[in-house]
Amino acid sequence: MTAPYYESDDALAQYLWLHYVGTGDTAPFPVRCVTQTLDRTRLSGSGRALDVGCAVGRSSFELARYCREVVAVDYSQRFVEAARRLQGGASLDFELVEQGELKERFTARAPEGVDGPRIRFEIGDAQALPDNLGIFDVVLMANLLCRLTEPRRCLERASTLVRPGGQLVITTPSTWKQIHTPRENWLGGWLCDGRAVRTLDGLHAVLDPHFALQRRLDMPLLIREHARKFEYIVAEATVWRRA
Repeated sequence: MTAPYYESDDALAQYLWLHYVGTGDTAPFPVRCVTQTLDRTRLSGSGRALDVGCAVGRSSFELARYCREVVAVDYSQRFVEAARRLQGGASLDFELVEQGELKERFTARAPEGVDGPRIRFEIGDAQALPDNLGIFDVVLMANLLCRLTEPRRCLERASTLVRPGGQLVITTPSTWKQIHTPRENWLGGWLCDGRAVRTLDGLHAVLDPHFALQRRLDMPLLIREHARKFEYIVAEATVWRRA
């Protein structure tokens, strides 16, 4: 994995906006990763959740509404430090470009109604998670896989992390580029004997021995470049049930 960009001021501001501000038209993408995917009737409030690639933590806060313990892991020290500060009650001011040299100021705060101490934010590598994490009722991997050098290593751990009957939620825009992932490690995005192989095919190949696909849905999000320019992304979300 490569971390330098994700340790920068620009990345931190961009992700704080994505997680805690957004356009205001819909719930922020990390919130929808939980509310639009999970079968929350299976979560009694006593379960455990793992948020792999938690970034600045909004999905982790949302998971804490339904689980007694949330372990949240990200490779970026800056992101984890920001999430911990929000968890502790701090508000974080940041700036994004409005246009040209003009800047617009925003403030990120942890959402209300969440028991922050339920969450443990940790710095870690999604491809080399500790062996002592235990098992979880929910594992979330949001927009992570196509930024990993070896995404299969991350996926192959899932069967040891999700309890039988538990849920694995994966979202990905499938932006396979060799700058992040060597071509031989892509999960999809090529032709094989004239047939298109897509990321969902790769997910099935790795997960089918232990998981059953429950749902698939498209989840749009916006990445802000400046006040009048956004990158529109449609992540593919899949929900898997551990056998």
